[in-house]
Amino acid sequence: MSTISIIFPLLFMASLGYLLTAKGPFTKEHIAGISLFTFYISIPAFLFINMYQADLRTSFDIAVLSSFYLPVIAVFGLSAGFYYWLTPKDADRKGKSAVYALGCSYSNTILVGLPVIVGALGQQMMGKVFAVITFHSALLFSLTFIFSKKLNNDGAGAWKFSKGIIFNPIVLSISAGLILNLFEFPLDINLFNSLHLLSEPALSCALFVLGANLSFYKIAKDWHLALIASAVKLLLLPLCVYGVGRFVFSVEGDPLVLLVLLSASPLGVNAYLVAMQVQAQQVVIASTVVMSTVLSVFTMSLWLTLLA
Repeated sequence: MSTISIIFPLLFMASLGYLLTAKGPFTKEHIAGISLFTFYISIPAFLFINMYQADLRTSFDIAVLSSFYLPVIAVFGLSAGFYYWLTPKDADRKGKSAVYALGCSYSNTILVGLPVIVGALGQQMMGKVFAVITFHSALLFSLTFIFSKKLNNDGAGAWKFSKGIIFNPIVLSISAGLILNLFEFPLDINLFNSLHLLSEPALSCALFVLGANLSFYKIAKDWHLALIASAVKLLLLPLCVYGVGRFVFSVEGDPLVLLVLLSASPLGVNAYLVAMQVQAQQVVIASTVVMSTVLSVFTMSLWLTLLA
């Protein structure tokens, strides 16, 4: 399948969401309703079904996980240091550095990475995708809060944060599918078919919502910081993942392509929610979400061409 054949349907759905929201009949309230269905019902059903059916013998590979997470952690640390040492001193420099590092390392694995991987590699790679992304948000959000010191010393903040991760519908659906798969628990055929029906619009709705949300964010005055974060996210991070996977852990073929595409996905919008919680870099992160998403059309095409 050619790169254009993979990218065009994704770009079409995202563009449709953007146009129908920015210029058409959909309002922010409409998109909020579609988002609730997408992220609390359809995508969890999609993730559960695919994790339930995944071949776990080939899904969890320490070399694959290390090839992804070691570069992600390294880029997070380097980005935090870059911002901390090269910006003027102020009272909240640690918090700003941590959130900026999140903007350089957190990937939109569900809305962008997953559809691209399905188009490029097929459904058979879903098990490996879920094995990688299960710990993605928990790790990077934890690092951001720890480095910004926004968790309360009495543990209340830590518990609230942990609860948000544990009861996240994405984490719950993957975990439930994994547990039932491990114990070979049989699902009633009617329930399975119902969940499969719910899962069918997941990727289309996710791309539509992604495009629609772009109409709500604007590139702000700190565009140069957003551009640097986008370059790190879309080019440097996947290059590091490729180098570590290929030359350190000897990962090759489709698993290596999967890791590069996941790491080359644009900044996920959840990073903006973390920035709001930490009360730092909201404008820069919102700008990076927009900029990296638009630029990812070209950079994802580049990576697909190079890795094909």
